[in-house]
Amino acid sequence: MVLHDNERKERAGQIVKKLKELFPTAKIALKYNNNWELLAAVILSAQCTDKKVNEVTGRLFKKYRTLDDYVNANPREFEQDIRQTGFFRNKAKHILRSAKIVKEKFGGKVPNTMAEILTLPGVARKTANVVLGNAYGIVEGIAVDTHVKRLARKFGLTDNSDPVKIEKDLMELLPKNEWFDVTYRLIEYGRQYCSARKHDCHDHPLA
Repeated sequence: MVLHDNERKERAGQIVKKLKELFPTAKIALKYNNNWELLAAVILSAQCTDKKVNEVTGRLFKKYRTLDDYVNANPREFEQDIRQTGFFRNKAKHILRSAKIVKEKFGGKVPNTMAEILTLPGVARKTANVVLGNAYGIVEGIAVDTHVKRLARKFGLTDNSDPVKIEKDLMELLPKNEWFDVTYRLIEYGRQYCSARKHDCHDHPLA
């Protein structure tokens, strides 16, 4: 579907309006108690469902209660603790290395700028946007997860498949005050109406 810029902008506005009606209170589905746990949960959520992550972190956050517990964790044991989220070796490496950096370089606090948070292992713009927005209310972009990527393309809001380029396209189409919420509204739409498996969309609210 090829749309001109002003058509895209108009369409994006209509989509956001409808999503607001459908999901006025959409928010992050991951459960956490503090900013460090939020970062860990978002790293674990890569290519894994939020439901599964919440099952795993339900146990994990009871076992590892402080940042120091992660700094001092046994890597092999930690891998097994998060095994069910998939890609567990990489995720364990990223989380445990990030814990050390947060402690040593950032005084035990998850950094609150895009430039600094992107220096943490396993943190790209999607994770950075989710953490900055939910932890600090800082909105510098739009978190593009698999739902956002799929639906932005489906609705003709982007021709790109690279998340960074999709983010840029969406940022140009939407006013900044919509950037944070649109992620969670699109995720809910993907979950409740328009899943990734093949199906007929004609009776969906945004069809």
